[in-house]
Amino acid sequence: MTKTVVAQTYGTPEVLELVDIDLPAPKSGEVLVDVKAIGVNPFDFKLYSGAFGTDPEKLPIRLGGEAAGVVSAVGDAVADVTVGDEVIVSPGNGLYSEQVVVPASSVTAKPAGIGWEQAAGLLLVGGTAVDALDTIRVGSGDTVLIHGASGGVGAIAVQLAVARGATVIGTAGASNQEYVRSLGATPVVYGNGLEARVRELAPNGVDAAFDTAGTDEAVDTSLALVTDKSRIVTIVAFGRAQTDGFASVGGGNPASAEARLKARSELVEQAGSGHLTVKIAKTFPLTDVALAHTELQSSHPAGKFILIP
Repeated sequence: MTKTVVAQTYGTPEVLELVDIDLPAPKSGEVLVDVKAIGVNPFDFKLYSGAFGTDPEKLPIRLGGEAAGVVSAVGDAVADVTVGDEVIVSPGNGLYSEQVVVPASSVTAKPAGIGWEQAAGLLLVGGTAVDALDTIRVGSGDTVLIHGASGGVGAIAVQLAVARGATVIGTAGASNQEYVRSLGATPVVYGNGLEARVRELAPNGVDAAFDTAGTDEAVDTSLALVTDKSRIVTIVAFGRAQTDGFASVGGGNPASAEARLKARSELVEQAGSGHLTVKIAKTFPLTDVALAHTELQSSHPAGKFILIP
């Protein structure tokens, strides 16, 4: 038996429950992982909030797409993973749990140089950031505008874009300006007059824009500043992307899913060497999952929320 989080119905975080489930032994090609930390993402909330529909056939819903832990058993035909390995699990499903059985292909060796919390919060935001930056072809000499630069995806995108040799301007609230600066970007406060403020910071123009905020302000500013629409991408404003003719990426897209899998080794290597950091905003015991999701929906410190079983 292991404890895992489920949503028995659709609604607010109060519908989340910690229940006992029987966990089967790993089959051929699978591994059992004792979970040490779990990444919390807005997508997790959307699964049971009704954002993707309220089909009763999908209940109960298990949550969690990324975690980190120690391999405690392996099934047949697993060659590259052994008992005792410290690993990151991503992609996955139902990872809000004390133990999980996952395909061996879903685990990546955890670098010794990063902690459990950072490991659990790295790959989903990191894969999204790489996918988006590759889509808009960010490289050396570019000036890139990143909306939501203090968020989980935005902060990783800033670091990766700077490492590629780009000049980055990052939007954030007033309280997160210095954090965005510490990542290597020039911070700018979002809100009325954003376009003019960015133009002042980038007199030679903006080559590309990455929207992680999803607001009309972010989209309108990007369209006004970037001449080539193929160099604008969003991970939130899908309707605007379709209407206005710019790119969007998402994990449900097969091309995006493949790109994010390929990005895992690069992200782990950079995190292990200290060139890429994951800021942890707050940790919660797994028993406080409803509180974590409630706080995730409100104003909170920059960085990732992590659950600890």
